[in-house]
Amino acid sequence: MLKVLKFGGSSLASSEQFAKVKDIVKAEKEREVVIVSAPGKRDSADNKITDLLYLLHAHIRYGVSYEPVLAMITERYEEIKKGCGLTTDIGKSIKETFDKVDKKTSADFIASRGEYFCAILMAEYLGFKFVDAAEWVVFDYDGKVNNAASEEKLREFKKVYGQIVTPGFYGAYTSGDIKVFPRGGSDITGALAAAYLNADIYENWTDVSGILMVDPKIVPDSKIIARVTYDELRELSYMGASVLHEDTVFPVRLKDIPVNIRNTNEPDAPGTIIGERFEDELTEEHERFITGIAGKKNFSIINIYKSRIGEDKIKLLREVLEIFDRYEIPVEQIPSGVDSFSVVFPSESLGNRQHDLMHELGSNESIDDCQLTEGISLIAIVGRQMAYRTGISGKIFKTLGENKINIRTIEQGSDEINIMVGVYNEDFERAVKVLYDSFAR
Repeated sequence: MLKVLKFGGSSLASSEQFAKVKDIVKAEKEREVVIVSAPGKRDSADNKITDLLYLLHAHIRYGVSYEPVLAMITERYEEIKKGCGLTTDIGKSIKETFDKVDKKTSADFIASRGEYFCAILMAEYLGFKFVDAAEWVVFDYDGKVNNAASEEKLREFKKVYGQIVTPGFYGAYTSGDIKVFPRGGSDITGALAAAYLNADIYENWTDVSGILMVDPKIVPDSKIIARVTYDELRELSYMGASVLHEDTVFPVRLKDIPVNIRNTNEPDAPGTIIGERFEDELTEEHERFITGIAGKKNFSIINIYKSRIGEDKIKLLREVLEIFDRYEIPVEQIPSGVDSFSVVFPSESLGNRQHDLMHELGSNESIDDCQLTEGISLIAIVGRQMAYRTGISGKIFKTLGENKINIRTIEQGSDEINIMVGVYNEDFERAVKVLYDSFAR
């Protein structure tokens, strides 16, 4: 069995956190490949190393002294070295690296050094081999990862060295120039490594004990989701839940490799398992049937009415969508009635063009009336178990109605794992709490 582990910035913020990582890795011999982020914040007043590196790059670019920023960065790594009893002269490595930079040095190179220096220290601490991500994450010149070349290189490193530590967040073009992934890219690196090596499981270690059923800002004692499918994850992520973005798990999903979200500070907690499907359902999951609840505020609805629209509805709908396309307004939902339909979209996408859009729609001879409603929130109730239960929608609507929460829109996905309701912004938090209390506790 092979386990690939990725540790986030909060898991690597100090020597104390490094010690926790070592205990986790050494607890199981199958944990042979480790991907690290740059050190994160030690407390709320602290700085992430990556943020400091971007600041340092700005100083270099505009000819401002960067020595104070570099000193802060160096101090962080020296603390980790000293606290872990390491021998690597990390201060010398940092100085030599930044003695060579100038205004032409790319932001990608400078930002990537956070993970680079962290991986060097972690490799010594674990007794693993350091493998630079630039040596195996290969970018083509279109900015996309060359999966075939990258997989071949990583497999060779694993074959030769066995146990390795590699930085997340970046790779390199064939020219050697460094390219970084988007922020949070260490998750992508970890997923790629797990997929390339056909790992049995990909463990993503962070500072939470799994994916929460609902935003903890709304429900502070929200339960942890024990198991979630990739489809459910996509629905929750799309609606704003603080979970792994689907792009970061796509490589392992293709290989049907499960992902385990774990907490470095609570290593005994089982966390959340993400998988394509689960043949056996836990009793609690089966009885609860809702996996998670997520939502976003600030949508608008334009209701369009045409008396006896009949067969012309498709034509009118196409005309309306073409108008939205010209205004570059993304459409979230299109609820429909016999002689009407509505278009739901993010309010911010309309900007100050409200009167222009409404005038253009109102001038269409095929439209009898159109009205704009603002201040709408969309709430997604997600659960793979909902497809096997009757009356779920009715229970949801009854619960909201009993709590005097007006439902503005209703939509259910064709796969029946998602029911989405629209409520007024002022009812958003209360609606989420009511739904959680009724179906998740």
